[in-house]
Amino acid sequence: MPKRTISRELLNILACPVCKKDLKLKKNELICTGCSNRYPIVDGIPYLLPPELMPEKYRRGKRARSRR
Repeated sequence: MPKRTISRELLNILACPVCKKDLKLKKNELICTGCSNRYPIVDGIPYLLPPELMPEKYRRGKRARSRR
């Protein structure tokens, strides 16, 4: 079953909860154009929580990418 994504109209009104910059859609997540935080889209619902409040299973980003 394919993952649902968000509409273009919704993407146009959403902003990063941390720095308030625009978000861009990449596969099944939103990426902030300002601070580069990543926000997953689960069952068509964007999880726009600041990284420190994000459930561990959805955390990604700078720390996760720097691990080897």
